[in-house]
Amino acid sequence: MGMFRVAVFLLLFTSAGFFAAYALTSQDRYKRVGLKLLIWTLVAAFVFFAILILDRM
Repeated sequence: MGMFRVAVFLLLFTSAGFFAAYALTSQDRYKRVGLKLLIWTLVAAFVFFAILILDRM
């Protein structure tokens, strides 16, 4: 469970890095990759929390 949390935080930091690269260079590819990475990170986090909630039931 701890490794999953570390993976989610690393993905969030990577997404923030892509957004920073977009802010510095204004290249749309960084924004697109950052958004895709952020969306999949949020999906994985929601699935993780859903599993935790179902586990407590």
